[in-house]
Amino acid sequence: MARHHLQRLASPSPSISLLIHLLGIASLSKSFQFLLGWDTPLAQSHGWYFQFLTIIGLALSLSVFLLAAVADISGSSALFQLKNLVSVVATPLEVLISALYWGICAIDTSLVVQPGYEVGLWVDLGLHLAPAVLLTADLILLSPPWTISAYGMMSLSTLFAFAYWYWVEVCFGKNGWYPYPMFELLTTAQRALLFTFSAGMVTIFSGLLKWVYGVVNGNDQARWEAHRPLKKVQ
Repeated sequence: MARHHLQRLASPSPSISLLIHLLGIASLSKSFQFLLGWDTPLAQSHGWYFQFLTIIGLALSLSVFLLAAVADISGSSALFQLKNLVSVVATPLEVLISALYWGICAIDTSLVVQPGYEVGLWVDLGLHLAPAVLLTADLILLSPPWTISAYGMMSLSTLFAFAYWYWVEVCFGKNGWYPYPMFELLTTAQRALLFTFSAGMVTIFSGLLKWVYGVVNGNDQARWEAHRPLKKVQ
């Protein structure tokens, strides 16, 4: 498969692309390995650790790198395209997760981490920073430019945000507690505002990633769309 002319590196390809994707699989799998061995009441509750947006994002990230690695080995354009479709959701979501997690932790860690469930720094980085860095690198170096519009991204992120909220409430109904302590402090209206805000931030981060892609890869259209996300290209 010939690479897109705006990609920095050839992908899918059984060379540098495969190496980067295998490194991503190793890093993300290490985080899941930690979770499988982390014996806490959370592991026995309804929803397992998938109650956490962090772990849902981690699963999406791992699926991106698994699809990419298989595409590198097989040369499958269908798997490569599927990888890029999942990445459109996973990459800005992981950037949001990293920004929210570290931003809130700078204010009060107990808002996002239940007391007694703190993890070591390297595990924390593997869960809340590595996925965003790895997916951004895959986008900038090994992917064609995104074609999704700001309206499309906002619709997709809003659907995802409220689907996650529904899932959180289902788990709360079974377990009697929320995965993130800050949810306990918010009213229903405030939670709605939080998830709406998060959907908006995913859209903003998507535009920012488009802009970075345009700068690094010399894509004027991506830069134009990032500056004027609600206007059509002339």
